Amino acid sequence: MTHGLIAAALAGFGTGLSLIVAIGAQNAFVLRQGVRRHAVLAVVAICALSDAALIALGVAGVGAFVTAWPAALTVVGLAGGTFLVCYGVLAARRVLRPVPGAVLQTEGATAASRRRAVLTCLAMTWLNPHVYLDTVLLLGSLAADRGDLRWAFGIGAGLASLIWFTALGYGARLLSGLLSRPKAWRVLDGLVAATMVTMGGMLLARA
Repeated sequence: MTHGLIAAALAGFGTGLSLIVAIGAQNAFVLRQGVRRHAVLAVVAICALSDAALIALGVAGVGAFVTAWPAALTVVGLAGGTFLVCYGVLAARRVLRPVPGAVLQTEGATAASRRRAVLTCLAMTWLNPHVYLDTVLLLGSLAADRGDLRWAFGIGAGLASLIWFTALGYGARLLSGLLSRPKAWRVLDGLVAATMVTMGGMLLARA
């Protein structure tokens, strides 16, 4: 029995990691916050806890309800696509019109800026239909195949999310030396803009 639990958890860990490692809107945002060392704990916690909650819903069988009501994903897709495109446009604006001296300045971050980062992260997570497809539907259906071991599978997937976002958020600061130069920062913002606009456009087109 113990061997079965470990095997199911490892399978969930590997599957969950393979789904979240791909560069996406959420990962790009976590990377940017990590490099800036701004609200990293809050952003990592939101991403990991949100994934854990959605995975739990999928394992519990909520995925079947979402499948039966596809209009829900359409609404989320329209809202999420619009949000991502707008955020991407703002990032592109920073590339084209950089603020003089706007490099890695984390000192003096205000409560309002932290609150804005938290709200943006929540929107990145809960307005992205891909998150529901990966966690609630895909991981939920794979967990169901494990029968009584489905919760071990879900725990493994949730642990993968926690480890990944922690490593991404706090490991990103290793790039701070490189990104202390304005040109390098513009490259990162360009990557963020391209990712956001592309994914937002895809969501709007599908919705």
